[in-house]
Amino acid sequence: MSATAGPHLPGPVADRFAARVRAQEQTTLGPLATRSYPATRERVEDECGLRTPFQRDRDRIVHSKAFRRLKHKTQVFVAPEGDHYRTRLTHTLEVTQVSRTVARALRLNEDLTEAIGLGHDLGHPPFGHIGEAIIDRCLRERFGRGFRHHEHSLRVVERLERDGAGLDLTEPVRNGILCHSGRAPMPHTLEGRIVRLLDRVAYINHDIDDAVRAGVLDERDLPAEPIAVLGSSGSERIDRLVHDVVEQSEQAGDIAQGAEAGVAMSELRAFMFEHVYLGPDARREHVKIDRVVTTLFDHYLDHPEEIPPPLLEDADLPTRVTDYLAGMTDRFCIRRFEALTVPAAFTP
Repeated sequence: MSATAGPHLPGPVADRFAARVRAQEQTTLGPLATRSYPATRERVEDECGLRTPFQRDRDRIVHSKAFRRLKHKTQVFVAPEGDHYRTRLTHTLEVTQVSRTVARALRLNEDLTEAIGLGHDLGHPPFGHIGEAIIDRCLRERFGRGFRHHEHSLRVVERLERDGAGLDLTEPVRNGILCHSGRAPMPHTLEGRIVRLLDRVAYINHDIDDAVRAGVLDERDLPAEPIAVLGSSGSERIDRLVHDVVEQSEQAGDIAQGAEAGVAMSELRAFMFEHVYLGPDARREHVKIDRVVTTLFDHYLDHPEEIPPPLLEDADLPTRVTDYLAGMTDRFCIRRFEALTVPAAFTP
């Protein structure tokens, strides 16, 4: 079925679908769960006869170009050669999987949780948070504005996909995407708050796994106290944190962590920033990435005619440059930099 299919064809299953889902949710979802109907979109649409509004949002995200590009965007390690390092796509899938687990255990809306999880990082630029910081600096120094990937993720789904038409996602999905970062306001729905918290649970633990695989970390160097609380392996830590979130949230009527688990996770995160994200190996790569991204940013400001359609031509130049640069994969960004800076071979 097309992700953009129009009004449903008549039939006994399709005609009864929405009513059946409403009835099921009355008995299976908890009182704080977000209901699938009615859908609130910027543009009024007829409903699909075989999918809930949140399922349609999920499909639109998965079929988007921005989602496909995530497979070639950095999670932690830039353009990794090994087959088993995470990319932004595998990170997205891991966040979505653990978030759905929590949503089901708490009797919340799994379809909404899944759509937010799959869409939360669509606006991440090349080279992960390093690339985000460099684009932010370029914009602040030249134009007095900033760049945040969670805000750009919303721009991707609202304005950039489908040649400027956007995906027309429901309001709870758009809000969950925008507010998944700790720098944003708290999401309106519990489902969005699950993704916000489980994003951090997932990346801290799978980044440890990748750092050990890359030889950047030795497991014996991990801080002893949080490891004693959460477990010695990534799977143990995620299992412990997921169980903690479910039990604490059930008691709180909100998405919450227990004090012990929350402190342990924060200590692990601080350790990763010191030794991996901002460690000596990462800092050496920062210099190279800064040169690549800054060179391209300056070049496209000077040569806007090289920004290909159909990027929005009604936007101002800094926005058009940012849209183009943030949409690049790591490898495409590197190729564009090489095309500008490396002499081409001459064939006699």
